[in-house]
Formats: sequence, C-alpha cells, structure tokens
Amino acid sequence: MPQPIDRRDVLRMSAAAAALAAAATTAQAADDPVPATPKKRRPLKKAYFGLPTGGGNLVDKFKILKDAGFDGLQLNMPAKDLPVETVQEALKESGLQLEGTCDSEHWKLHLSSPEASIRQAGLDALMESMRQCKALGGTSVLLVPGVCNEKVSYDDAYKRSQDEIRKAVPLAQELGIRIAVENVWNNLHLSPLEAARYIDEINSPMVGWYFDIGNVIKFGWPEQWIHILGKRIMKIHVKEYSRPLMDKQGPGAGFRVDLLEGSNNWHAIMTALDDVGYTSPDHWATIEMAGGDANRMKTLSSQLDRILEA
Repeated sequence: MPQPIDRRDVLRMSAAAAALAAAATTAQAADDPVPATPKKRRPLKKAYFGLPTGGGNLVDKFKILKDAGFDGLQLNMPAKDLPVETVQEALKESGLQLEGTCDSEHWKLHLSSPEASIRQAGLDALMESMRQCKALGGTSVLLVPGVCNEKVSYDDAYKRSQDEIRKAVPLAQELGIRIAVENVWNNLHLSPLEAARYIDEINSPMVGWYFDIGNVIKFGWPEQWIHILGKRIMKIHVKEYSRPLMDKQGPGAGFRVDLLEGSNNWHAIMTALDDVGYTSPDHWATIEMAGGDANRMKTLSSQLDRILEA
C-alpha cells in the first residue's frame, strides 16, 4: 500500500516544479533575439545642393525635395535663370528653407588672381551672393577662396584670398551671413592644420569652413580633419568617395559611387562631428551628389537618414 504523502514532500515537489518552470522560461528567453535598441537619428537638418531633374517649374522641383524628406536646399547664386523673387515664391509655396547660397562666380573670378580687376569682380560677386542669401533666408555663402596653379603660387593664393575675404567681413556682419570657405581640389589647403590656421588668421566669427567630406578622402581622413577644424566648421557637404575607384580609374572616378558605398567611415565621421559639437537642429547636412527624379531624391534622403544614425 502506498505511503501517504507528507505535507513537507508536497512543498518540496511544488518548489522543484516552480524552479523547473522558471529555468525553462529563462532558457526560452535566452533563445529569443534581444530587441535592438533603435538608433537615434541626429537632429541635423537635411538639404540638397541643386535641383532635381523632375518637375515642371521651380515650385514643382522644390516640392520634390520637400516630399523626399529634405528640409532645405543650397543654390548657386547669383544666377540669371533664378531671380530672387522667383526663388522666394517657390520657397514659400513648397515649405523648403534655403540652407544657403554658393558663390556662382568663384571658379571664374578667383580671389587669388594676380589681376586686381578680377579679384574685385570676384569680391563683388561674393557680396552679391551674400545679399541674395539674406533675401532668401539663408545663413551662409559657400566660397572657393582661390586657385593655386602654375601661374599663381601657393603663398600668393593663400594671402590674396585672405585679403579679399577680409574686405567682405563688414558686409557679412551687417547682413548676418557667414562666409564658409570650402575645401576643394584647388591645390590649396591640403592639410587640416593649414586650413585651421587660414581661418584663424582672418580672425572673424563670420568666416569659417564649409567642410566637404568627400573632397578630403584623396588627401586624408575626414574624421581627422573634423577634429582639427572643430568649431571652425560652419556647414558640411555630405559626399561619398571611393579610394579603390580612384586607384583604378583616376581621381575623378572616386566620386562615381553612391552614398554608403565608398570609402567614408560614416560612424567615425559622425562621431567626430559629435565630438566637436556639430549636433544641433540648427546645423545642416547638405548632400552634394548626382541627383535625379523624385525616386532618386527619396533614395538620397533615405541614405542621409542612415548616415545621421551612424
């Protein structure tokens, strides 16, 4: 005849069953994937340099950018085919902002030219771009400061361009429009240390850098430039570049790659921007890449979102 179960045995069996159930639950939880913490997108405003190919009039083109998720755009100004009044109306109807202008004459009217008349014409164009930027609600003018070549020595290009920029500083202060010097393939500012010194010698809070990420890859690493330029960075161009393509097909070929498919270490780049305080909703991230129709602009916008999460 079976022995009656003691109350203490019942308690021991209940405890054992509870322990087994808890272990099974823990094992099941261990097998389940841990939900990934959503990446936080940096609050930088998104812009595009230029216009999409789709759309009929200027308003339609601006609306394509707005619908793609861009907050604003950058335009070459002054421009004969873009009267200020027309751009103002398109901005109003589309809801886009003007991030800023790009001096449309700086590649032709070099501030580093040995000809005083050319330098003066270049200065006049820069100041007109500043006035139009102000009228359109932008905050800066992108400037290629000069070109060093066989006829213009490095030191002359450096000093002449500084002298001309200083002449524009009073207007920049009056308008509240900053002059943002860009690093480009102009054989000038080949080192971040020199680039920082160039701005410091001008010694005005109205003059800084429009840092182009893709343009640096040929010479070094964007994250290193960012740490050295620091607070001198006023705006950034988001651009991709491929060193393998450069090695195989030449320097220009390096740009023939889409965002996130080149040699940029976007996590290191964005972390460097975090480190120097380029993090606020007042800061812009402006794509300078080949555009296209509405679908292409949506793709670029989505790629920029991923970069801002890197």
